[in-house]
Amino acid sequence: MPELHTDRLLLRRWRESDLVPWAAMNADPEVREHLGELLTREQSDAAVTLMQAEFDERGFGWWALEARETGEFIGRAGLDEVDEDMPFTGVDIGWRLTRSAWGHGYATEAALACLAFGFEALGLSEVVASTTVGNLRSQAVMRRIGMTRDQADDFEDPSVPHGPLRRCVLYRTFREGAHGPHHSAATPLL
Repeated sequence: MPELHTDRLLLRRWRESDLVPWAAMNADPEVREHLGELLTREQSDAAVTLMQAEFDERGFGWWALEARETGEFIGRAGLDEVDEDMPFTGVDIGWRLTRSAWGHGYATEAALACLAFGFEALGLSEVVASTTVGNLRSQAVMRRIGMTRDQADDFEDPSVPHGPLRRCVLYRTFREGAHGPHHSAATPLL
């Protein structure tokens, strides 16, 4: 699993010491506001096991996110294959941070590193991102990293029960020279 370094962040393999703060994030109603039900410790641990296995299998996935200055675990960021039941295909970018890490630009910084990895190391021509209609913070990050939204691509997530989390927006960005411009402020160090 390659590590990605930015000015303030280390995107790295998951460690045993990440499990407790990761579970705390997944039990935080504010962190889970646009994601659905809170997760138990067992569900959180199982998610880490799955994320590591998928990364090892595909060569990309979800990195643990660490603040370089303090060594503190502050969340996850990465790339994932779009689920088969979605009305679009491709590779999806995402992030989830502890509340204490919100508002510092970490999601944008991590996302730019993930985009650079996807375009440069994986050779992807396009990366997508989706979130609920009400998740304005994530949509702002998507715009900051150069993604654009076509409202015609908005969709209902078939994996979510009817309710406020079902209606979603889809953003896209392209590798420079593919179908549109891409602006990368971070280059991964492999």
